[in-house]
Amino acid sequence: MRRLAEARQQVETWRGLEAKVRELSDLLELTQAEGDEAMAAEIAAEVEGLAAHLDDLELSLALSGQYDRRDAILAIHAGAGGTDSQDWAEMLLRMYLRWAEGRGYQARVLDVTAGEEAGIKSATAEVAGSNAYGYLRAERGVHRLVRLSPFDAAHARHTSFALVEVMPEAEDMAEVTIDPDDLRIDVFRASGHGGQHVQKNATAVRITHILTGIVASCQNERSQYRNKEIAMKVLEARLLERELERQAEEKTRLKGEHVSAGWGNQIRSYVLHPYKMVKDHRTGYETSDAEAVLDGDLDELLRAYQKATLGKD
Repeated sequence: MRRLAEARQQVETWRGLEAKVRELSDLLELTQAEGDEAMAAEIAAEVEGLAAHLDDLELSLALSGQYDRRDAILAIHAGAGGTDSQDWAEMLLRMYLRWAEGRGYQARVLDVTAGEEAGIKSATAEVAGSNAYGYLRAERGVHRLVRLSPFDAAHARHTSFALVEVMPEAEDMAEVTIDPDDLRIDVFRASGHGGQHVQKNATAVRITHILTGIVASCQNERSQYRNKEIAMKVLEARLLERELERQAEEKTRLKGEHVSAGWGNQIRSYVLHPYKMVKDHRTGYETSDAEAVLDGDLDELLRAYQKATLGKD
């Protein structure tokens, strides 16, 4: 029923666009016959808006994978670079949360491990919305930052790395089979922010899948039950991704080889010094407005990736 509703919405969207084009075409003929320049300018503005809408619709056509329309589980891990990389991981988390907010998606941080001095060692977040996984799978890989380090007394230039993982949320337990006997569940006190209730009670939950060694944890909710529920959701997503990787080995697609968060493996570079530029090494797309990208303006980067990979999957 959900797929039927989505298909119906797509058809209505395209038919609505077709009707709008027809209406503007008729109006333009009338305007040209009467020589109404003011109306012609208004029509030109509407055509520009339609063109942008069409561009977005064409991008959505690329999101036709089996899991593209699902919500996404996003995991960020600090890599090579010490404190700078941990700060960079936190910057990336903020970037994705701002992007999700801008698209009207619901995003929440499920688990965070704080860095020793600043930033975060790792974080897991859920992004819920139509095509969330389809868009965010473009972000899977190593992200490289070049800047003047705020943590270096000499204010020298540093290069930092962080690894971004993106997994589709499992929607049906039939997709992932988990035997309760294969789970080890540890309960502990939450660390970091959260108020006295979180600090004094053992509400944080860590679930280990013994067969694979995959670990999922959550400590951001106030109740142990909710933390366990969310940790299971993350574990299901990781197991689903593991199955997708197994299938990818047979089809030579999807995720490819595991890469470390270090030199030579980056999919994208963010340079803040000596010049400002963000460049995606897979598509060649680059922009000098690095601040906008770090503030969540990712759409052009995502669009370039979708267009580059259209038809390859």
